[in-house]
Amino acid sequence: MEEKQNRYTLSIFTENKIGLVNRLTIIFTRRKMNILSLTTSESELKNIYRFTIVIKTTEDQVVKVVKQIEKQIGVLKAFYYEDDQVIFQEIALYKIPTEALFGGEKIEHIIREHYARILTVEKDFVVIEKTGHERETQELFEALQPYGVLGFVRSGRVAIAKPMKKVMAYLKDLEDLAYSVED
Repeated sequence: MEEKQNRYTLSIFTENKIGLVNRLTIIFTRRKMNILSLTTSESELKNIYRFTIVIKTTEDQVVKVVKQIEKQIGVLKAFYYEDDQVIFQEIALYKIPTEALFGGEKIEHIIREHYARILTVEKDFVVIEKTGHERETQELFEALQPYGVLGFVRSGRVAIAKPMKKVMAYLKDLEDLAYSVED
């Protein structure tokens, strides 16, 4: 019986090392796994960075991938979560022609209905921002398409784990280790 594939969010805590993104993506490529989204940012600890990677695979495979990721130089710790174990959002930006905004109240209604906001109104275009899940940002894209979407971009997933106890305990250990190395 074939194991069921689920969507997993990986949180990978790293040092800021050149080539690390490449080494991480090779792990997925070798296993023929597609990365659905990849986001990087600073973490709550100084000089520690967080990669948030979303994949769809089996639990057996995600466990193997996480173990392989943790062997990489510069990786401090990696965790994986199912969707119900994380709080997540994406951000999307939409560029539409300015005349669409002034062509009646329909665009204004669409923006309000989707809880989006206007970031800027320029002579030739308007930029709208929407945060939410991928489905929500896609629905706004589809609602705006009849008015001429000039540009569209969606970020990768930004996520934070609900079971923070193990993450925070591990990060505290990392912070303590960093201070002991500095002394």
